[in-house]
Amino acid sequence: MIDPIASATDPLWFKDAIIYELHVRAFADSNGDGIGDFQGLIQKLDYIQELGVTCIWLLPFYPSPLKDDGYDIANYRDVHTSYGTLRDFRAFLREAHARGLRVFTELVVNHTSDQHPWFQAARRAAPGSAKRNFYVWSETAKEYADARIIFTDTETSNWTWDPVAHAYYWHRFFGHQPDLNYDNPHVRRAVIKVMRYWLDMGVDGLRLDAVPYLIERDGTNCENLIETHLILKALRKEVDAHSADRALLAEANQWPADVRPYFGDGDECHMAYHFPLMPRIFMAVKQEDAHPIVEILRQTPEIPPNCQWALFLRNHDELTLEMVTDEERDYMYTAYAADPQMRLNSGIRRRLAPLMEYSRSRIELLNSLLLSLPGSPIIYYGDELGMGDNVYLGDRNGVRTPMQWTGDRNAGFSRADPARLFAPPVMDPLYGYQAINVEAQERSPASLLNWMRRMLALRRKYRTFGRGSIDFIPTDNRRVLAYVREDEECQILVIANMARTVQPVHLDLSRFRNRHLVEMIGGTEFPPVGSDPYFLTIGPHSFYWFSLSKVAEPIVLQRPRTGLATGETLPALLVSAVWEDLFDSHARRVLERDALVTFLSRQRWFGGKARHVDRVHFVDWMTLRRARRPRREPGRSRAHPRGRRPRLQARCLAHRSRARSASRSRGRCRELETVHSVTRAEQLERAARRSLHAEGVPAARAGREPRHRSRACVRRQRRGCACPSARGVGNLHAVGEPGADLDLHVATPSPQPILSLGPRDRSVAAILRTGARPGARRPPHPRHAERAGGLDRRDGGRLLDHVVCARAAHGAVARSVGGVAR
Repeated sequence: MIDPIASATDPLWFKDAIIYELHVRAFADSNGDGIGDFQGLIQKLDYIQELGVTCIWLLPFYPSPLKDDGYDIANYRDVHTSYGTLRDFRAFLREAHARGLRVFTELVVNHTSDQHPWFQAARRAAPGSAKRNFYVWSETAKEYADARIIFTDTETSNWTWDPVAHAYYWHRFFGHQPDLNYDNPHVRRAVIKVMRYWLDMGVDGLRLDAVPYLIERDGTNCENLIETHLILKALRKEVDAHSADRALLAEANQWPADVRPYFGDGDECHMAYHFPLMPRIFMAVKQEDAHPIVEILRQTPEIPPNCQWALFLRNHDELTLEMVTDEERDYMYTAYAADPQMRLNSGIRRRLAPLMEYSRSRIELLNSLLLSLPGSPIIYYGDELGMGDNVYLGDRNGVRTPMQWTGDRNAGFSRADPARLFAPPVMDPLYGYQAINVEAQERSPASLLNWMRRMLALRRKYRTFGRGSIDFIPTDNRRVLAYVREDEECQILVIANMARTVQPVHLDLSRFRNRHLVEMIGGTEFPPVGSDPYFLTIGPHSFYWFSLSKVAEPIVLQRPRTGLATGETLPALLVSAVWEDLFDSHARRVLERDALVTFLSRQRWFGGKARHVDRVHFVDWMTLRRARRPRREPGRSRAHPRGRRPRLQARCLAHRSRARSASRSRGRCRELETVHSVTRAEQLERAARRSLHAEGVPAARAGREPRHRSRACVRRQRRGCACPSARGVGNLHAVGEPGADLDLHVATPSPQPILSLGPRDRSVAAILRTGARPGARRPPHPRHAERAGGLDRRDGGRLLDHVVCARAAHGAVARSVGGVAR
């Protein structure tokens, strides 16, 4: 389990982090100008905390011309005026840290905007000067010809002519984003100062944008050069000198083997994205084959123990297809981007829900993989709701639309006129804010938002997901993915069906023999693992998370109550708001048919064990009102001598008229309350086990006191023998707790529950009758049969009447006694 207090000071906190990515501009607008800001974000921090994430990743919020969504930075040390001020950002940091949320911000180290003061000074400086050398210049634009062009849709070259400098400047992305020259030591010192500026302010981590392209060399592709790693080591050294619990996240869209050096020996970046895994998860779902996921993860090298992968399904960029083959790229375009408007550069600009055609099962399946595969998961804002996109907006803005809070105007994002919004909210019938919003989903326990909250809460409980190893389990079905996450704390088995149909699978779990599988979401225990392959069937696009326990532990769904027998299963009784109607409704028949027959036949005090009980039914019942004040037990002082056992007395309530019973019910209830008021719970339990006896009387003698048994009868009853005058007598008692339900039990050495009642300030009494088939035992004694009065004896068997009295007064412990057998 993850200790929140320990995680607050753990230098490896990022290994257990669940990161929530958002854009300040698109999250919440507080001043009604149509653009999100930090004050609006502060107002929504409670929502982020309740979602269950532990870290917030902010997209660039610095002053910028906003030609590349803020990644074209014009000032590293300030906040864009549309988002607020530095004071607002500091207030946001304080509020986030007060809620236990860490914060990642962007450190765009590869390039700046052409509006940045550094570039404006460089273009006007003399060639060869220190200011000019802040960027990479050329007279011919023929250098570095082997470097690939990343944005092939908009750029034809990595060089752009500057009419002021009368030279070409180098850029790996857009032409308005010139690359910094890291061969210049002044650039390195300037970037380190910027990094320290934000770390001193309290930022917990920095995302290093486009780190593979920091250095350029002729004859290479200008990616992943040795000098790049020397720069990262210098940045990491500065971070460690500043604080031990800050993290650097490298954005390196490379193959896993090429990304591995960015961890160094644990002395470069703390984290790095696993870009090739993302498209292969989508490919596996579409192909209904787990092989793409297994293949890429088996090609992933080991990383230092103090480092971590960052995983994501979707983010602010396109679903990049750079790290796939040409055939795989064509397949992904055909499967997920049939409309050319959905394609951008070498990727697909769509959100998670539209990619999954809003299939709830597929969305849950992909999120289960995101949360269980090795690495720290990143959730893009709105994906916890199933937000849609608008592919007809320019660039990648189709996946950066306003957050959908309510079904009101502007999706609750802003009170501005709709025309003033920085971008229109999604308004189509399926993904529009009228159908998909936070307000609506918070009201539905079965919504995707609440499902995500439950899954994130479960994921936070286990360090194994963030720090454990992964071992793929061989299966006989390629459509099923199975792997074990393991560390020194526990072992977790994950099984996922990538197909749209039900699939059977045999799992080779031989090394987990005799382990017990406990499904982690519902707490259901599955059969233990044996020597044979473990067989399961799994539904379409479904998944299991199993905890592999060495010892079979009972699954406790609720706190056990006093007197409940372990392992007893009770039928569910559906009762209306007036629970006294229990004996007049369908629940009465369920109780008679499913509960009482089995219950009575197992009791030690039941005298008809040699005969089969055919039926049990209620003869009569009545409601007993509470007494205003308990009456002391006759013959007892206010303070009884210590060590003296209290006595339980009972009154027979068998077969009398309703009117007469109602007139005397208050006095009897007082007697029951007296028992409760003068004894302790444990004393009551001991007294109830004494199986005190109360004889029944005919209806004509209902008002008289019952006769007591002889001492010999009492001795026989204590030894477990049947009493000849009242065979099979048992005491019924009720145990309740404040605010909980009330269960009826029989006071035997192992009380068994027979009835559950809701907590009400009422009492209920019922008379039970059992009818036994004729068998080996002799019929009842004529004297006993004569006492039965008007009872039905057509079955010729043993008749057993019980008076059931229970009181639930503010959840207090109550006891009742009764029982007549004939």
